[in-house]
Amino acid sequence: MGTKKYKPTTPARRWAAGYTFDEITKDRPEKSLTVALRKSGGRNVNGRVTSRHRGGGHKRKWRMIDFKRDKYDVPAKVVAIEYDPNRTSRIALLEYEDAERRYIICPDGLKLGDRLVSSSTAEIKVGNTLPLERIPVGMPIHAIELERGKGAKIARSAGDLAVIMAKESPFAHVRMPSGEVRLVKLDCFASIGQVGNIEHDSITLGKAGRSRHLGIRPFSRGVVKNPVDHPMGGGEGKSSGGRHPSTPWGKITKGLKTRKPKRSDKYILKRRP
Repeated sequence: MGTKKYKPTTPARRWAAGYTFDEITKDRPEKSLTVALRKSGGRNVNGRVTSRHRGGGHKRKWRMIDFKRDKYDVPAKVVAIEYDPNRTSRIALLEYEDAERRYIICPDGLKLGDRLVSSSTAEIKVGNTLPLERIPVGMPIHAIELERGKGAKIARSAGDLAVIMAKESPFAHVRMPSGEVRLVKLDCFASIGQVGNIEHDSITLGKAGRSRHLGIRPFSRGVVKNPVDHPMGGGEGKSSGGRHPSTPWGKITKGLKTRKPKRSDKYILKRRP
């Protein structure tokens, strides 16, 4: 799994970096595991833009990922590793002994032909899914449940990994990819290893067209607008706005804490740096 630089045949190509796709073994998704994906263009049910700078982009199909891994004690074989346009990580296609097929998030180091299992007695091996109480302290994990049976919620993006720091029944102390340390119940399941496609952060789009392919529309900075259009607009010559950075509606954007108190706050032992 790697990245490639392009020859500088144009000014945009000079800085662009893309994937080599060496790890991809299948160029079409499993038809039975895909559903149509309708784009919103950033509009809500009333047709009003509620999420700006979205629209267009390449047509996609949604791949149904098995985040629950609830086919317990049934071995599965990795039959394909695929690209998923809806997420930064790669996905792996598993075929179980009863011929059922499911997609999972592909961890780093997973190869074609590997045999995986989701079980309380599974081997400590990349791709296997076990309860936290059976996973050794210090072991890299991903796709972690926060509530038993609700499916993986944490560490699902490219290169993500969490680590079990300690165990105090009935909780494990898990360091999240953000650096936050959180209490997670020991009976929650997690997968062994780090999410693959680790070099995703080194990708450079290089040109506006690649943003459009991803469904990202152009936007103007607030400081180059007129005062009637943005609080940071106006000024003689180039101006940095003359006030704290804000949204077009005047809400502070840098440094303002927007997270509302949640019932799960009591499970946070240490906030992210």
